[in-house]
Amino acid sequence: MTTKPPSRHPSAALYGSQQSIAASSSFRELLDSLSKEQRRNQELLASLGFALRSFTNLHRFLELVPVVAARLVGVEGSLLVPFQEDGRLWREQLQMVPLDKWQELIRHLASFEAGMKVGFASDESQIAVMDRLVQRHLASAGIFATSLIARGQQRGRLYVFDPRGPLVWSDVHRRNVQLIADLSGVAIENDLIIQKARRHERVDRQLSSGGQIQSQLLPDSCPVIEGIELAARCRSAFEVGGDYYDFIPTRPELIGRRRERGRWAFVIGDVMGKGVPACLLMTMLRGMLRAEVLSGLPPDRILHDLNQLAQEDLAQSHRFVTLFYSDFDPRSYRLRFANAAHNPPLLWRSEQRSISRLDAPGLLIGLQTEAEYGCGEVILEPGDVLLYYTDGVTEAVGIAGDRFDEARLSRTFEEACRSSATAKEILDQLFVRLDRFVGLDHHLEDDASMVVLKVDDSLMLPSLRS
Repeated sequence: MTTKPPSRHPSAALYGSQQSIAASSSFRELLDSLSKEQRRNQELLASLGFALRSFTNLHRFLELVPVVAARLVGVEGSLLVPFQEDGRLWREQLQMVPLDKWQELIRHLASFEAGMKVGFASDESQIAVMDRLVQRHLASAGIFATSLIARGQQRGRLYVFDPRGPLVWSDVHRRNVQLIADLSGVAIENDLIIQKARRHERVDRQLSSGGQIQSQLLPDSCPVIEGIELAARCRSAFEVGGDYYDFIPTRPELIGRRRERGRWAFVIGDVMGKGVPACLLMTMLRGMLRAEVLSGLPPDRILHDLNQLAQEDLAQSHRFVTLFYSDFDPRSYRLRFANAAHNPPLLWRSEQRSISRLDAPGLLIGLQTEAEYGCGEVILEPGDVLLYYTDGVTEAVGIAGDRFDEARLSRTFEEACRSSATAKEILDQLFVRLDRFVGLDHHLEDDASMVVLKVDDSLMLPSLRS
C-alpha cells in the first residue's frame, strides 16, 4: 500500500480552470451590465431633473414623464394622468407612450365624466374607478400605478405597464417610478404657484391702476374759502376702494377774492365694493356731479337728478353709491345738505360744546329711479367744526377685533375739537387715534377718508343774517 495521494488527470485540472475563468468572466459581464444599467438610469433621472429646473413650459416637461418612466424600468408603455388645481382631471395634459396603440384609452379618459367634477382628485373611490378603466383597456398587461403628491395634495396618477404580461419588479423599480411621480407632482405644483403669482401680479397691476384713478379723483389740496379752513385726507387700504370727496365751486368762472367768497359744494361718497370697477364708477359719478353742481339747484334736487342720470350704469354694475352733498355760502355761513344714505357728518358746536349729526332722509344712489331726498340746513357759528367721513373709519377693525364705530369717533372728535386749534390739527389727531386703534402693523380693510371744516374763531358774522 502506498501513502502517495493519487495524481489528478491533466485534462480534469484544465477543465476546472476553464470553468473558473468562465464564471469570473460571466460575473464581470454581469457587473458591467449592472453598471451600464445604473448609469443609464442615472442619466434618465438626471435628464428629468434637468427638465424640471430648466423648462418653463409644463407641457414639455409632462411629455417627457411617461417616456422616461417606461425606459427607466424597461417596459413598453406608460401613462400620466395629471389633475388641475381644483381636482378635476386635466384632459389637455394627458400623456402616454406609445400613443398610437392606446388612443382609445386616451379618448375614454378625456370623456371620463367623474373626472370632470371639482374635487375628483380627493375622491379615492372615483380614483379606483379610473384605475379599473385603465386596467380594462390594457387587458392582460401588467400594471403598476402610483400617485403624484405635492404639498399633501394629489396632483395626478402615473401608470407603467407591459402588455406582454405581469411585471417582475424589484424594490428599485418601484422606488424609481415613485421618484418620477414625485418629480412630476413637484412640476405641477410649481406651475400652479407660478400661475398664482402671475394672477397676483395682474391684480397688483389692476390695483395700481385703481390707485392712480382714485388719487386723480381726490383734490390735490383744499381750496381757500373765506371764513373757513379745510383739511382732508384719504388713508388707502390694502385694496383699492371707492371713496371720494370733493370741493366744487358752483361758479367756476370766478377768480381771486370773488371765488373765495362764492358758494362751494362739499361732497363725500363711497361706491359699495372695491377694486378698479368701484373707482371707474366713482369717476363717472364725479363727472355727472360736477355738471349738476353748475345748475345751482339745491342739494336735494342735485341728488335726485344724479340718481336718475346714474341709474342705468349702476344697475348694470349691480353697485350702489352713498353720497352726502352740501353747499356752503361764505356770505351767510348757511350750509344746506342732502344725504343719499351716507354716514351723517358730525358737527361740533363751539358755543354749546356739544356734537350733533347732520342728516336728511334719502336712498342710495342707484337703488330706485324715483327716489326723493330731503334737504336740511344749518348756520355755522365761529369755532364750529364739521367732520365728513366714510364708513372705512367707523368700520375699521381694531387689534382686539372690535370696530372703531361712530361712538368712538364722536368721542375722539370732541377731544380733538377741545384741544386743537386748526382743521389740520384736528384731522391729524383723528388719524393718529385711528392708526393706534387698528395697529401700526395692520392694514385697513377699506379706505378711510375724512374732511374737516372749521369756521374761524375770530369770525364776525353778518348782523343781517337773521
